[in-house]
Formats: sequence, C-alpha cells, structure tokens
Amino acid sequence: MRGTTATLRLARARGLLELRQTLTNPADIWNHCFWPTLMLVTLYFLQAHTFEHTGLALGALALPSILGMNASMAIVTMSQQLTADREDGTLLRAKALPQGMRVYLMSKVISVTGGLLIDLAILLIPGVLLISGLSLGDPAAWLKLGWVLALGLLATLPAGAVLGSVFTSARSQGLLTLPILGLIGISGIFYPITALPGWVQGAAQAFPIYWMGLGMRSALLPVSAQGIEIDGSWRHWETFGVLSVWAIAGMALAPIVLKRMARRESGSRLSARREKALRRTA
Repeated sequence: MRGTTATLRLARARGLLELRQTLTNPADIWNHCFWPTLMLVTLYFLQAHTFEHTGLALGALALPSILGMNASMAIVTMSQQLTADREDGTLLRAKALPQGMRVYLMSKVISVTGGLLIDLAILLIPGVLLISGLSLGDPAAWLKLGWVLALGLLATLPAGAVLGSVFTSARSQGLLTLPILGLIGISGIFYPITALPGWVQGAAQAFPIYWMGLGMRSALLPVSAQGIEIDGSWRHWETFGVLSVWAIAGMALAPIVLKRMARRESGSRLSARREKALRRTA
C-alpha cells in the first residue's frame, strides 16, 4: 500500500511538472491557443449558415463536435509523446528506475489529460459567448459532458499508448496523421454525418471520434437537434457501449504491448536509432 501511494505521488508530481512546463514554454502556449482560436473564428462565420431546412446554425452544430474531436485526439498526443520519449531515451531511463515505467505512464496520463482540458476550456468558454444556439442552462448538460469526456479519455489514452509502443520514431509516427484526418472527415465533425453515404456512416461508427462528437452534441445542443442524427436520436447507450468497448480493449492490450516494448528497450537499440536518424539528416 505504501509503495502504491509513493508511486501515485511521484506520478502526480511528474505529470504536473510536465503540464506546468507546457504552460511556460512559448511554443507550447502557441500550440494550445492557435487551433482553438482558428476554430472559433471559423465557427463564428458559420453562424450565418444553417443546415438544410432545420434552422440550426452550422456553428452551433460544429462546436460540440470539435470539442469531441479534440478530446479524441488524446490518442495522437499520447502516441506522439511516447514515441518521442522512446526516441530520446526517456523511456530507457524510466525503465532503469524502480516502478519507473509505471510512474512514467501515469504521469503521461496526467499531463496529457491536463493539456487536453486546457485546450477544451480555451475553445468552450469563448465559444459559449460567441456562438448562439447552445443549451447549457440545464445541469444535466454538464453531467453528460463529464461522462462522455471521462469515458472518451479511457477509450483513447490506452489506444494512444499502444500506438506509441508500435512506432519506433517520430518520423514513422507521422504516418498516423493521415488516417486520423480521414476519420475526422467522415465522423460528422464539421457537417452532420447523415449527409454522408450509408457505408461511410457505418465505417465512422466503428471509431471513438464519431461517438465523442455525438456525446458532446447531446450535452450542448437542444433536444430538437437530435433530429438530424442517425435514427433521430442521441443514442446515449450506444455511445456508452462503443466507448466502453474501446476502453476495455485498450486497457487490456496496452499493458501487454508496453511491457513488451519496455523489455526490448536497451542502450544498443537507442544508439542504433540515433545513428540511423543521423544518417538520414546527413
């Protein structure tokens, strides 16, 4: 019990330190602010357009979807950080310490989650003031927002850890960007998914991005907006079910993959990767 408490304390300290560093680094601050600001400007101009004959502003429809998309991007952030730390030797140093890998991974969950919440706040707080048509007066809306976000992170963070263990370099990890952008394009983030062909709708529903966007819309939009969704419903049970399946699968698979990756890490492998990277840049 004492060992577990010490591990949690170290993980929290490390995670908060990493988060604090991102809030004092100009490049990281720019990354936190640029995307939400760009999205807010876009959404503001979308206010003048409505979806077909429903009268619902595209800006109001897109804001919750973008919140869900940003939350689901934890899979990419986690993968990127694990890959970068593997490449620069951070993981190897963590492996050499007692409970080092456990502390490292728990700290990453804290820092990634904290950074994500900051990004969501930067987008949501001004968005509520600039975008009309949102429904935030009901306390149930905030409860929905909370459980969708919490379950969505459980679904995406372990998957990000698995992907971070698979890719051996930041260069190869970049291959993940194109499929993610494709999923965003078919997941009803910037335009209702019901406007897409049926087979595309089916493909999108296999992944968390669509369901996190749907969950956020169910929390932040009026009841009348569910008419443009598949089956004319928010489908809360389906959202809970799909995200839970991803969470369970990720939490079952991530420890196996991470242990295998940690066993294979060594000084010689790290040196070989660095030498290969130097040859590419030479």
